[in-house]
Amino acid sequence: MRYFIIAGEASGDIHGSALIKSLKEQDSGAQVEFLGGDLMARSAGHEPLIHYRDMAFMGFIEVIKHLGSILGFMKKAKIAMTNNRPDALILIDYPSFNLKMAKWAKQQEIPVFYFISPKVWAWKEWRVKDIKKYVDRMFSILPFETNFYRKHNYEVEYVGNPTVKEINSALATMRGATQFRENNGLDPNKPIIALLPGSRIKEIRDNLPTMIAAAKLHNSCQTVIAGAPSIDDEIYSLAIKGKKIPVLREQTFELVHHAKVALVTSGTATLETALLGTPQVACYRMNGSKLVYTFYRKLIKGKYVTLPNLIADEPIIPELLLHNCNVESVDDHLTQLLSDTDDRKAMIEGYDKIAQLLTTKDCAQTTAQRIIQQLR
Repeated sequence: MRYFIIAGEASGDIHGSALIKSLKEQDSGAQVEFLGGDLMARSAGHEPLIHYRDMAFMGFIEVIKHLGSILGFMKKAKIAMTNNRPDALILIDYPSFNLKMAKWAKQQEIPVFYFISPKVWAWKEWRVKDIKKYVDRMFSILPFETNFYRKHNYEVEYVGNPTVKEINSALATMRGATQFRENNGLDPNKPIIALLPGSRIKEIRDNLPTMIAAAKLHNSCQTVIAGAPSIDDEIYSLAIKGKKIPVLREQTFELVHHAKVALVTSGTATLETALLGTPQVACYRMNGSKLVYTFYRKLIKGKYVTLPNLIADEPIIPELLLHNCNVESVDDHLTQLLSDTDDRKAMIEGYDKIAQLLTTKDCAQTTAQRIIQQLR
């Protein structure tokens, strides 16, 4: 069968690559055309029709400035599907672009599948209407999304979460704590406070100084920063300001696993930290203004922001957002988690609940299987 897949971001390229592998394993005659990246190209055996780096426009202003290019990409995708009609269009997140493509494909009577739901439960809930109208099957990687969509009279299937497989694979090959410390020149006796300030320059500039200031209040511990692959050393140096704090790259999972506590910028890293079993404090300053905080809390629906709390539907980890993310508040939680306290024990028990809810399903294999079953 012929599959047309659209992923418009780096994370979508990762998930799309795994899905292409699974489709080819389960459908020996699979032909794949796609918008995506290098990982998808490796799985498919050929280059993308459009590379996602050419489509990566963030924010309203950027989209307006590049609207002509975006419409051109849509036209190119539509022409490709018209000339070589696929048996299915498979969309991966990237909702602004993908839901428009879903509408067009539905008009052409091409079956539409969505792998990894847009975060409509957090904002832009009105998009559910388009999803119900244009998407034949939605495959979710977050278990709470099934109940969210059910409230809108739309059934979706939870197919497992890719982070579970990724973490389990990492744990299986991970160095022991002693070897990890020796290889990185870390003190063998001091507990580690791991700092994960994000993968974007603005996130790092906004969050890392606060994280460092809170961590440095604990002289009996050593502070270590998880460096993002695309960030220059200079960005970290500006926040470190001459302090002796190592920046470790390409070792984030090991660093977190061997740390006593982690300070983590909100995002997928909070779920990774939970599955690695390390107590954490979620930090997201962005802008410390109370006014901005009030605005965002009204904009974002739901009680929680971080994935561990959303999945468990209870406050497993502290969420310190915007003006609430300051040295004093971070340190209050950090101090509690560095000792064998009830807070620490409760968080680790909460992690067990999260792992049970996520299950060990392979989301790419399950999604490929469901799509092929539906098309046959």
